[in-house]
Amino acid sequence: MPELANLRILLIQARNTEDIRTQEQECFREHCRVRADQIVAVKVQSDPLDANMLNHADVVMIGGAGEYSATGSYPWMQATLDLIRRMADRGIPVFGSCWGHQVIARALGGRVIHDSDLAEIGCGPMMLTEAGKKDPVFGNFPERFLANMGHHDRVSELPPGAVELVVSETQGNQAFRMGDAPIYGTQFHSELDARRMRERFRVYRKNYPELADEETFQALQETLAETTEVDHLLHDFLLETVIGK
Repeated sequence: MPELANLRILLIQARNTEDIRTQEQECFREHCRVRADQIVAVKVQSDPLDANMLNHADVVMIGGAGEYSATGSYPWMQATLDLIRRMADRGIPVFGSCWGHQVIARALGGRVIHDSDLAEIGCGPMMLTEAGKKDPVFGNFPERFLANMGHHDRVSELPPGAVELVVSETQGNQAFRMGDAPIYGTQFHSELDARRMRERFRVYRKNYPELADEETFQALQETLAETTEVDHLLHDFLLETVIGK
């Protein structure tokens, strides 16, 4: 089994803004607790999504996408979904955050919808399901914890065989695992602490009409949680599904 210092991580990204692409890479590095040279990032809009790239990865992370919806039919979407199915067929550990969570669900037979009425922006409480309390990655979390988030799309139906691990006060499917496979998704941003979330909101504020008012925007910034249990989630995922397997 690989050691954390030798782990090779493939990061799938769908972002047009170069500085946020770099920021996202830094966020995953920080929360995975690895070096920058252990992460190879690919951009779905321009890089060829060849299944051979999986031969050089111990684990795959799929990030967010401020400009794109997981419900969309972009020129590169089918190749992205096909690559996720290849990951599942090979048994490669996969973790998706926000948009990544949604495209994993879509690729493996779930349903993703645009639902502005249930949009979640800022920091909010999450609750473990009974399955979540027994999960090898989430099992050490308290029954209730805080998470930072920002989304208008959501997973309305999990893929066949998926296990719901976390819910919020307004909706389910905040986190899931694909059966006994090492494939996880979280609707909340597992790679973002409060400082990083503020950076992200400043760039993507235009995508959230509800944040147009300056007073509302500043109030949201102040509610973000500096440190939550989620801060160690990606590291725990690596230890459980890759290092410890």
